[in-house]
Amino acid sequence: MTSINSEAVREYLLGLQDSICKGLEDADGSAVFGEDQWDREKGGSGRTRVIKGKVLQKGGVAFSHVFGDSMPASASANRPELAGSAFQAMGVSLVIHPDNPYVPTSHANVRFFIAEKDGQEPVWWFGGGFDMTPYYGFKEDCVHWHQVAKDACADFGDDVYPRYKKWCDEYFYLSHRQEARGIGGLFFDDLNEWGFEKCFAFMRSVGDSYLKAYVPVIEKRKNMPFGEREKWFQEYRRGRYAEFNLVFDRGTIFGLRSGVGRTESILMSLPPQVRWEYNWQPEAGTEEAKLYTDFLPAKDWLEKG
Repeated sequence: MTSINSEAVREYLLGLQDSICKGLEDADGSAVFGEDQWDREKGGSGRTRVIKGKVLQKGGVAFSHVFGDSMPASASANRPELAGSAFQAMGVSLVIHPDNPYVPTSHANVRFFIAEKDGQEPVWWFGGGFDMTPYYGFKEDCVHWHQVAKDACADFGDDVYPRYKKWCDEYFYLSHRQEARGIGGLFFDDLNEWGFEKCFAFMRSVGDSYLKAYVPVIEKRKNMPFGEREKWFQEYRRGRYAEFNLVFDRGTIFGLRSGVGRTESILMSLPPQVRWEYNWQPEAGTEEAKLYTDFLPAKDWLEKG
């Protein structure tokens, strides 16, 4: 029988939320996260933290740990044998929308799921990852982001980074637009193949790498001058972010359709200001056009040469 320690996962996730919030507060330098603690009537609780600063226009870092007597259909769609199982789900999820258009938006989450049915051995898995969504692309930022992602995977096998990098490229893709949301990173789900201890260690490696990947980019770009043009384009591209979260994101769909999640915490991921323009196209050769031609198409950012 596989030995799992859900309490150790919970304690790690609470500590991760604390450390990420502290690192982001330091990067912003002007604001701290406010906290909203909540309880779920049908089982579970969480703490949602939101920041509004000079550098981080809107950011949310949420911890949740919820329980249920019957797994929602959206959670068992890929595992029909678990339909009707009791479950618990816990995780940390975050989205950061900076004010300066030269600072990318970033997203990360790590999560743990357990299902139990009829006294059988629990079925569990880990998931998560992190990805970055620039508005104006800088190759060195993309290389740094992916190098940290690769380093997070290094102790777990040579195939792990390319496999989860590819999954991220495929997952964060707006099929109705035929374009990627950003420049990717890591995405994994249903991870239990290595046993609990190694899978938990991998989740920790991913979670602990987020600040290493993101804070240096914030520091490099947060003081770059910008004007109305850059802000307009940022808000236009934020529309793509909203589209993905509302149409495709598994966590959003699970939380809203299942009734398990807390709506305010789920939708904290949406940008503060967004615009949609009918059939807008960037002018060829501009920095805005380069986002589409040079950064959004999936590529190996760590390829030498």
